[in-house]
Amino acid sequence: MSINLGTRFLGKLIKSPIYNASGVHCVTFPQLDELAMSSAGALITKSCTVNYRDGNPKPRYYDMVNEEGKQLGSINSSGLPNLSYKAYQEYAHKKRDKPLFISVSGMNLGENLQILGEFNEDPYVELVELNLSCPNIVGKPQTGYCFEDMEKMLNEVTKIYKKPLGIKLPPYFDMVHFKTAAEIFNKFQTIRFLTCCNSLGNGLVIDSESESVVIKPKNGFGGIGGIYIKPTALANVHAFSKLCPDKHIIGCGGVQNGKDVFEHILCGASLVQVGSALYREGLSIFDRLTEELEEIMTIKGYETLSDFRGKLKYL
Repeated sequence: MSINLGTRFLGKLIKSPIYNASGVHCVTFPQLDELAMSSAGALITKSCTVNYRDGNPKPRYYDMVNEEGKQLGSINSSGLPNLSYKAYQEYAHKKRDKPLFISVSGMNLGENLQILGEFNEDPYVELVELNLSCPNIVGKPQTGYCFEDMEKMLNEVTKIYKKPLGIKLPPYFDMVHFKTAAEIFNKFQTIRFLTCCNSLGNGLVIDSESESVVIKPKNGFGGIGGIYIKPTALANVHAFSKLCPDKHIIGCGGVQNGKDVFEHILCGASLVQVGSALYREGLSIFDRLTEELEEIMTIKGYETLSDFRGKLKYL
C-alpha cells in the first residue's frame, strides 16, 4: 500500500502535514534554513513585531519531566524575540521548495496594520498567521480572549490585508466561547485558517527543592505546552473544524509522536505543528513523526489523510 501524506492547502501542495510551531527553531535565518532542509512539510517564522526584540530575560523555558525522565510538558515566557517583520519579509524572497508562513504579533493594532499593509503589497508573502494569543508579554492582554476587541481588530486588518489570512488562537474552554469566536471568524471570508491553539497562559511551575519558580519573567508565570495541553488542543481543533467548516484548521499542542499527529488530523486538522517536542528533540523529530504516522495509517488501511481527516466517531 502506498501512503500519501500530501495536503492541498490554499492552492498549495504540502508534502507532509507536520511542521514547526511558531516560536521553536524559527527566529534566525539559519534556523529557518535548517527547517527548510528538514522533512517538515512547511515552516513558520517566530511571531514578528515592527522592531527587533530580544524577548524576556532568561531563563524563560523549562521542560517538566517525571522521575524517570519522561517529558510531561513545558513552561515558557519568551516574550516575542524576533528579528522584526522586515527581516522575515526579506526571508520570504529567498528561494525554497516549501511554503513559508509568517507569524505576525504586533504590539498593538497600529503595528499589525503597518506590518500587514506592507505584506499585502509583497507577492512573495503568501501565508500569514496573525497571532492573537501570545500570553507572555508583560502588560499586553491576549486579544483572542476579548471577543469585542478581536472583532474590531479583524475588521480593521481585513480592510487592508486582502490575501488569505490565518489566526493563531488561544485555547478556549467553554462551548459558548467556541460558538462566539466561530461566529466572528465566519464573518470574514479572507480568514482562511485557524491555528488551535497557543499555550495555556499563565501557568506556574515550582522546583520544590529550591522552593522557587523555574523561569524568570513575570515571577515565574508562563505558557504551558507539551503533553498537558493535548486534550485542550484536540477539543479546540475539533470544535472549530465543525463550527468553521469552510476554513482550514491547523492543530498545535501536545504532539509527541505519530499517534498525536493522527489524532489532530482525525479531529479535523489539515496541518499539524509541533513545538515543545521539537525544542527538546531537534529536527530529526520530523522524520520520526512521519514514520510513526505512516505506520499507523498502514495498520488502519488509510492511504491518504483525507481518508480519516475530521472523521472522529462519537459514542
